[in-house]
Amino acid sequence: MISCEEVFKSLKESIGDDALSLEGTGFDSVILLRQTSVHPALEKLKGSGFNVLIDLTAVDYSQYGQGAQRHGLPVEVPNPAPRRGCRFKLTYRLMSLDAGTGLVEGRVALQCWVEGEQGPLSVQDLWPNADWLEREVWDMFGVRFADRPEIKRLLLYEQFEGHPLRKDYPINKRQPLIGPKDDHSRDRMTEGDLRPRLVPRDKES
Repeated sequence: MISCEEVFKSLKESIGDDALSLEGTGFDSVILLRQTSVHPALEKLKGSGFNVLIDLTAVDYSQYGQGAQRHGLPVEVPNPAPRRGCRFKLTYRLMSLDAGTGLVEGRVALQCWVEGEQGPLSVQDLWPNADWLEREVWDMFGVRFADRPEIKRLLLYEQFEGHPLRKDYPINKRQPLIGPKDDHSRDRMTEGDLRPRLVPRDKES
């Protein structure tokens, strides 16, 4: 099994101080990278056997700790506070899979803070499924990838305004192409429509 300590050491040799830190142990380990070195780091890892991109997602830290403060609770969050000037953090999860045996030989998670709202270079040239994952990150969070200026939405329609997983997205916002406009119309789905309904079975004869 490839350890994250070995991966971190390898990246240190390859990209130097751009491999910033290793946190956690085992499958919970996370390697923090500089944004500019994400693509070369992932390219090296793919070449060393991490042949599957499992996931790519983001976190919005713009309201970090504010919920606890509003309720007078202590801020006890395991993640480090966001880097100054950075709102989003990306997480890439990779796996080394033996195609012959189907056994997992290693897993690693890599993260980077996004400087502004433009993310690192796309990795769809390394893993084609990154196209969908990067489009989802753009769709939900509004993070563009540096070499994908014309990136398109994946889950929402093109006329949708905003990015719904941003912390400041207004949950009551009305969207174009969504109707009817009368909020009191029974044609709109209500909370009760989402609840499971128990339908009694006919009595056996």
